[in-house]
Amino acid sequence: MNYSGVDTLRPNLFKEVFPYEEIPKVLFNNIQQPMEIPEDIWITDTTFRDGQQSISSMTVEQIVKIYDYLHELDNGSGIIKQTEFFLYSDKDRKAVEKCIEKGYDFPEITSWIRANKEDFKLVKEMGIKETGILMSCSDYHIFHKLNMTRKEAMQNYLSIAEAALENGIIPRCHFEDITRADFFGFVVPLAKNLMRLSEESNIPVKIRACDTLGLGVPHPGVELPRSVPAIIHGLRYYSNVPSKSIEWHGHNDYYSVVTNSATTWLYGGSSVNTTLFGIGERVGNCPLEAMIIEYAQIKGNTKNMNLKIISEIADYFEKELKHEIPPRTPFVGSEFNTTRAGVHADGLLKNEEIYNSFDTRKILGKPATVAVNSYSGIAGIAAWINSYFNLDESERIDKKDKRILPIKKWIDLEYENGRISNIRNEELKELVYRYIPNILENENVKVI
Repeated sequence: MNYSGVDTLRPNLFKEVFPYEEIPKVLFNNIQQPMEIPEDIWITDTTFRDGQQSISSMTVEQIVKIYDYLHELDNGSGIIKQTEFFLYSDKDRKAVEKCIEKGYDFPEITSWIRANKEDFKLVKEMGIKETGILMSCSDYHIFHKLNMTRKEAMQNYLSIAEAALENGIIPRCHFEDITRADFFGFVVPLAKNLMRLSEESNIPVKIRACDTLGLGVPHPGVELPRSVPAIIHGLRYYSNVPSKSIEWHGHNDYYSVVTNSATTWLYGGSSVNTTLFGIGERVGNCPLEAMIIEYAQIKGNTKNMNLKIISEIADYFEKELKHEIPPRTPFVGSEFNTTRAGVHADGLLKNEEIYNSFDTRKILGKPATVAVNSYSGIAGIAAWINSYFNLDESERIDKKDKRILPIKKWIDLEYENGRISNIRNEELKELVYRYIPNILENENVKVI
């Protein structure tokens, strides 16, 4: 391969954008890239690779169980297309072997290796068809971490990619720190050379655009290197990378990881990389469950995915891995659709759609709930009863039901005596059994 990039004796660190002594800047050029959503978009997972580095190490049994969960969640839809593993320890390899034995089509098992030809032996021995390869592309990494010139880095990366192709392995090239890289001076030439290798070998070569520090910006009209639309558009139109070979891997340092991942889909990349509950380096990766909801909004469906399994996976992470999920985490937190405001509770009681944007009971298996406190009022108590006891339309308790009054009186007295915490579910349940005992006679009652 001929190096055709813009070589330089000094690194381009984009100090006008990343002054270091100040918060990074967003520069605008008002250039608008066209939105082009691919017909087929999907999610990949790195819970066992990038994600596992941020929590306590998983056992083989835990890895296999979570892999089963991912398969159940995907449910044959192919939306969760792949998941990647380390191969370096005996435990990693044993877990991969047990997962391969499952024979699942989705998620497909892939691996991750260093830019080292010796590592391909591991991939080939395991019978894995695709592997990720680290290809740092910003001058921060090339000059200061690798101590190379751009030309040396380019030649090294291409030789590793050639070795993968010679072994019949699909290389997934991880363009580390792409949001601080010289896009036309290094990223485009590297991607073009990789596409040439792909064409010559007749084997796909994939590009994972890694937003290593979460610096990507989704807004239209932003200058490179931070513009997500320009990066995805540029890979497609200046480097001839097909949509199906473009993947985004983001971090949440600037609260933009979900938006940046969705932006990748909007501007022509087919794949976004995620972890369950966003676990990962520093502030974490893109949450897999968030991108399922983004997929549903963009595509209008989730095919035949089993979204109710998400709550079960969350419970497993908390109980088995001791990973605490903040209660108000969207879609998976124990209180993500719990309201505390009395006026909101009254709205839920009248019509759940007023304060719940979709049927979370039907889709996620988690009904809208109410936390009872000094501000909840009678409507809040009624709404809590209906939700907690899972009462259907014909059985629901109305806020005008006089049986609620003694419950309300008990709660008021608690706060008059200085209580500041919410009324616990167990306390409310005992009150309901005391003042509305016939609720136990209903065969349909199913406490959530």
